[in-house]
Amino acid sequence: MRQTLVMVLAGGQGERLYPLTKERAKPAVPFAGVYRIIDFALSNCLNSGLRRIYVLTQYKSESLDRHVSFGWNIFNPELGEWIETRPPQQRTSSDWYLGTADAIYQNIYTLDGVRPRHVLVLGGDHVYRMDYAPMLAAHEANQADVTVACVEVPVSRAAERL
Repeated sequence: MRQTLVMVLAGGQGERLYPLTKERAKPAVPFAGVYRIIDFALSNCLNSGLRRIYVLTQYKSESLDRHVSFGWNIFNPELGEWIETRPPQQRTSSDWYLGTADAIYQNIYTLDGVRPRHVLVLGGDHVYRMDYAPMLAAHEANQADVTVACVEVPVSRAAERL
C-alpha cells in the first residue's frame, strides 16, 4: 500500500447540489456537521493504509484547501506520508481541467518524483465506505493494467440516469 499514490478528483462544481455549492466545491459541502463529502474518500484511504494523497482541486477550492490542510494534517512527511491539494498546474495548456481525465493528465508529471507502483484515482464527491486493499490485491494478483471498482445495478435503474 505504501507504493500506491492516490489522486482524488475534487474540482467539480456540483451543479445538482446548488445552492450548497454556491460558495464551495462539491467535495467541500458539509456532511453531518463537521465533516465534508471528501472525508469519505480520505477516510477510506486512511483506513486502507494509503497515505500518499494528492487532492486535485479547481472550482471554488478555498474551503476545501482549508479543510484538507487543517482537518487532515495527521500525515508524517518524514515517513513518506502526505496529503496535498493541487490546483490546476496548467502545464499542458492554459486551460482549466477539461474533465476528470484531463485533471489526471495535467498532473501526470507528479508521478516522476513519486514513482508509485500503482495509482488509485478516486472521486472526492462520493459518499461510500470501501477498503481499497482487497481491490489492489486483486489488481496485482490478476496482473491487471487497469481495475475499476463499481456497484452492479439493474439495467432498469441505470437507464433512469440516461
